[in-house]
Amino acid sequence: MNGPIARALGAGSCTVLLVGMGITNRAVAGALLRRGHRVIAVDDKVESELRDAAAALDIEIHASPDDALLGSLVEQADLVCPAPGLPEHHSVFALARSIDRPLVGEFDLAAAWDDRPVAAITGTNGKTTVVELAVSALQRSGVNAVAAGNTEVPLVTAIDDPTVEVFVVEASSFRLARASEFRVAVATWLNFAPDHLDVHADLATYEQAKAEIFAMAGPDGVIVANADDPVVMRHVPDSANLVTFGGADADWHLDGHDLVGPDGAFTSTDRLWRSLPHDIEDALAAAATTIPVGAQPGAVAEACQHFAGLAHRVSPVGAIDGVTYFDDSKATTPHATVAALRGFDKVVLIAGGRNKGIDLSSMREAGDHVHAVVAIGDSADDIVSVFSATHDVVVAHDMSEAVAFARRLADGNVPVLLSPGCASFDWYRNYGDRGDDFARIVREHDGECVR
Repeated sequence: MNGPIARALGAGSCTVLLVGMGITNRAVAGALLRRGHRVIAVDDKVESELRDAAAALDIEIHASPDDALLGSLVEQADLVCPAPGLPEHHSVFALARSIDRPLVGEFDLAAAWDDRPVAAITGTNGKTTVVELAVSALQRSGVNAVAAGNTEVPLVTAIDDPTVEVFVVEASSFRLARASEFRVAVATWLNFAPDHLDVHADLATYEQAKAEIFAMAGPDGVIVANADDPVVMRHVPDSANLVTFGGADADWHLDGHDLVGPDGAFTSTDRLWRSLPHDIEDALAAAATTIPVGAQPGAVAEACQHFAGLAHRVSPVGAIDGVTYFDDSKATTPHATVAALRGFDKVVLIAGGRNKGIDLSSMREAGDHVHAVVAIGDSADDIVSVFSATHDVVVAHDMSEAVAFARRLADGNVPVLLSPGCASFDWYRNYGDRGDDFARIVREHDGECVR
């Protein structure tokens, strides 16, 4: 690599301005310091814990700098590293571009320091599941693989382990938008739907960030694309070393009950951990992603059979009146809610929360699978607008009330699905807390019967 970022990092000690000091940029700070670089940090909210962390790293940190101070800090820096998820309207982006300071993210930093193979996976939904399946398939094939990126382990930390042979990277749009010198062996794009419009400038910017993953494959990399997603397919380069999954004519597809690749069936739906439509798609994507970097088809089949599933993704959490309640709190976009609904005949849907600037009306696409709706959170009125013309809809003011309303609407024979289609930050700290609260309430009533 010989781009401006790699050159700056390779020219001896350089100064890097970190904007936002969450999990990733704290890892970035440590990685830079271990390699002899100077770090300056800013954050809009510097509390005692963050000051202690900065002191432990022996870096200076500035709280909520105005544009004059921030501009001065940008001028002092050789590279500017915004945290993943920093909104694109933040003034640091314009300040850096105005004086031609390269913007960098953890992917470019890792690429400057390490050249082992990377299989990168992006998509509005399903990234974490496919990453976990891919790591398991590779490990079962005897390849030492680890998950990194938009996970508990940033890529700049994962590369410290010299025994890893392949990095399976969960590539969020935030990280892709910051990367310019990152290169991958496999670039997988699972799907596209509106999301993160509270961070990206507009839908086109979000789409372009996702599309960057294909450019990162370079002329020798493999591009894995969802044949059923027109947005994904229109970004495939003409000269791509392309592998497709999903559609009947795709390289990896469903044929009856068999999941089939170029060399024939590798497993069947009755051997998957679960066989909802998006589960099948995830299994096909995992196979298409991992075979080029050393996985064996039989190992992919084993990974898909023994996968335990991930919390808050259509997970059964209890039963009331003989009706099963499912936690799909991770569904923070309408696209994810629609995918979950299509796995059921009918459900009572609990939906709503804090909208991320997305049109929620696309939930109607799966309206045939909805028996009734409980609307929750800041966007409850929007949920009412989406469904009230065709379904019974009630508004709940907390999760306990939502479960009580859902119980009544289920009438003892329709499953209940929490699949909000929105973020959780109106009522909860994160989607996990939301799902846990839902499960707790259901379990308090588990086994009860209507008298």
